[in-house]
Amino acid sequence: METSLEKRELRRRVWYLLKERGVALPPFPIEGRIPNFKGAREAAERLRKLELWKRARVVLVNPDSAQRYVRELALRDGKLLVVASPKLRTGYLLLDPKSLRGREKEASTIRGAFKFGKRIGLDVLSQRGMSIDLVVEGSVAVDLDGNRLGKGGGYGDREIAEVRKFFRDVVVVTLVHDLQVVERVPTTEFDQKVDLIVTPTRIVRCRKGI
Repeated sequence: METSLEKRELRRRVWYLLKERGVALPPFPIEGRIPNFKGAREAAERLRKLELWKRARVVLVNPDSAQRYVRELALRDGKLLVVASPKLRTGYLLLDPKSLRGREKEASTIRGAFKFGKRIGLDVLSQRGMSIDLVVEGSVAVDLDGNRLGKGGGYGDREIAEVRKFFRDVVVVTLVHDLQVVERVPTTEFDQKVDLIVTPTRIVRCRKGI
């Protein structure tokens, strides 16, 4: 089977499984999306306990619903938050927690990111001597080697590749439900790996990651 067909079938299976097990959360339908899931908050809290989170000063997070609480925690913990705009249509948005005290929850939504954030390029961050220390991405599926499957648009891979271009030592985490961790994700040469998998119940350091 061609890789593209394998990927399509794996997405279909995972989306179905999340619905069938009753762990999928809005927005619906989850097909065609990075799925939101029950336990996303617990997964975010598990990530928060890690030293790599505590050390990070600048965190880049994808804009999907499953990672909303990660964005809120970043702001509450005093971290500069970089949010990738949906489909990277307007690049990246920088949110400074110092100006958002008491409004972290609102700012962690997509609407809030556009309301409070300032557009910025990763090249500008680099020129200012700022380093993205941690990337948190959503996934449809991921395997223990760190191979990640997105929703099919290539935007997550593009985000990771762009960050690694400017900040080579950045750690990339994906936050998913346990049901999204699969035996094998089909890959191409353009797919970006993750270093760490965080679920509501466990933390997995990928075999080919950190």
